[in-house]
Amino acid sequence: MKLGIMNLVLYQPEIAQNTGTLLRLAACMGVKVDIVGPCGFAFSDRQLKRSGMDYIDHVEKTLYDSWDDYKLSRPKRLILLDTKATVPYMDFQFFPEDSLMVGSESQGVPELVYKETDHQVLIPMHPPLRSLNVAISAAMVLGEALRQIGGFFIDPHKIIG
Repeated sequence: MKLGIMNLVLYQPEIAQNTGTLLRLAACMGVKVDIVGPCGFAFSDRQLKRSGMDYIDHVEKTLYDSWDDYKLSRPKRLILLDTKATVPYMDFQFFPEDSLMVGSESQGVPELVYKETDHQVLIPMHPPLRSLNVAISAAMVLGEALRQIGGFFIDPHKIIG
């Protein structure tokens, strides 16, 4: 798989450990990360190191000061993971150029940002529960998106049998 075939977009992340986990996920899956600020923590290697470990050095990441700055380099299709969406992520057709966006842990994204995304998908869950951790949500949807586009990297030396 070519590095950066998809993007993961973090909108105003608030928790360094979640961001570190998402950077580690992106490194392992070979996707780039765009971080739309402001962040709810000082963006430093020390803050992210515990959850991201040394994987952070293996991910291509770009930090943007604001949503307006991010929009200047907006991808072809921006897919938002959101609890208000009506389309389950398993029923959505993903493409290699897609960017998957998650909102901040406590607020999601504002209505303006919601409206400026191309599509919105949700993870169905048992009512009355409403949301999963942002890193778990991103992992589930990114995994399905990569499965659909054939984007998983497989090292033939690690295949057993």
